[in-house]
Amino acid sequence: MIKTHVAFNGWFWDQPNTGSGQYLRRLVHNLRRLAPELALTLVLPPHITAPEDLPPNVQPIFTRGRGGNLGKVWFEQRTFPQAVRQSGAEIAHVPYWGPPLTSTARLVTTILDVIPLALPDYSNGFKARLYTSLVTAAARGSAHTITISDAAKDDIIRLLDLPPDSITTTHLAADEAYHPRLGAERDEAVRVKYNLPDQFVLAIGGFDLRKQFNQLLLAYTYVGQAEGDNIPLVIAGREPAWGTPMFPDMRRYAAELKITDYIRWIGYIDEADKPALYRLADVFVFPSMYEGFGLPVLEAMASGTPVVANNVSSIPEVAGDGAYLVENGNARAMAGAIIALLLQQPFRESLINQGLARATNFSWRKTARETLAVYEKVMAL
Repeated sequence: MIKTHVAFNGWFWDQPNTGSGQYLRRLVHNLRRLAPELALTLVLPPHITAPEDLPPNVQPIFTRGRGGNLGKVWFEQRTFPQAVRQSGAEIAHVPYWGPPLTSTARLVTTILDVIPLALPDYSNGFKARLYTSLVTAAARGSAHTITISDAAKDDIIRLLDLPPDSITTTHLAADEAYHPRLGAERDEAVRVKYNLPDQFVLAIGGFDLRKQFNQLLLAYTYVGQAEGDNIPLVIAGREPAWGTPMFPDMRRYAAELKITDYIRWIGYIDEADKPALYRLADVFVFPSMYEGFGLPVLEAMASGTPVVANNVSSIPEVAGDGAYLVENGNARAMAGAIIALLLQQPFRESLINQGLARATNFSWRKTARETLAVYEKVMAL
């Protein structure tokens, strides 16, 4: 174990439902448990004045400034590096793709994905392109880059032109709450809370273009003919303002497909209710076209729920043989996979067992241990 001082950019600390926020919280908590000799500082942006869930012996630094997109860039490029220098930290860890151009400490950047470069629709507009150019240049100045899948690593090498030996993959993990039995005593209360049917197929949004809900809705035209009256599609997640290029109107599309009667839109789900929601579902479907990792796939498998997803980007790396993977964009194949898991009990039980076994390969403790190895490598430079 190394004895050093790491300062984290804490911009997403108050957003545990986002990928960046969850990664930051889980990593800091597990580093604290795994390496108590490590000095940890969390540099908080101006909008966080009372951080929740702060582990013991993690020193917060509160900063001042403005909010919004410009305030975020100012925090990343000026406030955070200044706080790192004042703290005396030897490593500055930015847990998302937003590193500073300069840092007095050795810079470690975690890039969860490179969506703005991999999917041009996500970098429309001058400001978005300018920010992407800024963080791309800054990432090239990192002492080391961490990413969360080998698929994401390949994209970083290809799109950011970083040397392969400067990038380390540390996979994410499902929290301990995602389990087929632990906590299951709450499941019926969650069923009542969201008025869930006895049987259902589950999907959880984001609903942006990348999540490809159009594929799932088209697939349900086939599923609905067979089982829609008995096993509806439950779609969870806070709905956006529909009808923009980034958020095509999925409710309207469902009406055009004449499958409205087979769909239940249940809206925002409390994070604490998600494990029960997975356990209650007969099948979980993840139609995304691109992921840096695809954590919902792992969460569902760890909960003992069979998964259908697209065979694309990082998904096969995460799922292994623990999910039913279909051709990206192929609604008919997705429908066939859903129907097979609903009707063929031996196949269903086999996939559940394979998913549970696969999920045990991932843990936040392992993620923290591999991150410590990156710190050791950086300090040896």
